[in-house]
Amino acid sequence: MAEPFTIKRRVQFAETDMAGVLHFANYYRFMEEVEHAFWRSLGLCVMAEEEGREISWPRVATSCEYFRPARFEDELELALRLVKIGNRSVEYEIEFRCEGERVALGKTTAVCCSMDAGRFQSLPIPDRLRQALEKGSKT
Repeated sequence: MAEPFTIKRRVQFAETDMAGVLHFANYYRFMEEVEHAFWRSLGLCVMAEEEGREISWPRVATSCEYFRPARFEDELELALRLVKIGNRSVEYEIEFRCEGERVALGKTTAVCCSMDAGRFQSLPIPDRLRQALEKGSKT
């Protein structure tokens, strides 16, 4: 991805711990938020009907490395970079920055799955979605 997809997000009081620091679990919520915004920017949704099946992208791996605290009222820039488009999965990196300084780096792997009666079944990424993701990874 030449240029990462970015959004800005202000840390809310309810997202902090008693020290006023963004609680670690909320980094994962922010990662999901930027991921969904990325999909919307492509005219897509992480839950959609595709080729007659309901498709979703459950996570199979996530991590987040923290470099410094983010605090209440900090405006964070979240930059999503699509690292890899596999046969059935996508890998992202999400960099968290505040005033130009790296706060955290998250990583996520999500698998393309059909959902049949609440059960996930991995499947190859449909061509239309792959083309949109490839196009989005070059902008």
